[in-house]
Amino acid sequence: MDNLWLQIGAAVVFGMMLFFIYPNAKHWMKNAPKAQQGDWMAALLPLAAVVGFVILLIFLVR
Repeated sequence: MDNLWLQIGAAVVFGMMLFFIYPNAKHWMKNAPKAQQGDWMAALLPLAAVVGFVILLIFLVR
């Protein structure tokens, strides 16, 4: 029975968090900077480095 009250409390806290974050998220989406030339490459380069590092770690463990 204690677990039920914990779940209800967590759901209430999560709902309140969404209630307070929604106006800010709406503002951020409306006023977000537009993508420029080369932004995808700048995002893909670190992502590829992380994926390569994880693959290297997997091969080292085998």
